[in-house]
Amino acid sequence: MTTLLLVRHGLTAMTGPVLAGWTPGVRLDERGRAQVAALAARLAPLPLAAVVSSPLERCAETAEAIVAARAEPAEKIETDERFGEVRYGDWTGRPLKELAEEPLWRVVQAHPSAARFPGAEGEALADAQHRAVAAVREWNGRIAASHGPDALYAVCSHGDIIKSVVADALGLHLDQFQRIQADPASLTVIRYTETRPFVVRLNDTGGDVAGLVPEPPEERSGKDGLGSSDAVVGGGA
Repeated sequence: MTTLLLVRHGLTAMTGPVLAGWTPGVRLDERGRAQVAALAARLAPLPLAAVVSSPLERCAETAEAIVAARAEPAEKIETDERFGEVRYGDWTGRPLKELAEEPLWRVVQAHPSAARFPGAEGEALADAQHRAVAAVREWNGRIAASHGPDALYAVCSHGDIIKSVVADALGLHLDQFQRIQADPASLTVIRYTETRPFVVRLNDTGGDVAGLVPEPPEERSGKDGLGSSDAVVGGGA
């Protein structure tokens, strides 16, 4: 019942008007630093088994803030390139207003599973989802093996990557992932059980996190991973 905390990086000067992608040197701005400080303070009480980050600076800074806020810091931050931003190829660094005029923009919005970004470095959104979900599955196993099946860990990543992981957890086709939102410095939580994942939080930017710590096994007998017996009937419908 490993619990994954997906954290989107805080705001940067490029967040919103420009598609930053893998542009080097994009760091948190003053607003972003304030956002991640608040998020780090919220997460500080949680017993995180690990903090994993995209290699990009804005995510690394977010992960560093999470670790720095802890009374007993986790081991060093692990970097996993599979949680890096989608490789937008020739679209990287271009204004979103300009990109919205491109024919491919409609594909990205309405049929993202068919979208591959232009240029030698361009990546298909389906490939980006595949690498991110594979990374989650691998980290779930690694964390459970070293810290027990009820461990929590955090991954600092990017909006499209987080949305694609959530779509997979919800059993949604990638073409539906644009219906999911992941704001800067937001928290999304997925609990992975033997039967199926549960999306516990989505795009949380200020809620209490105490309830994310799993109940002891003896207290959740007959429950299905969510801390509520309602989840057993019809998947919690």
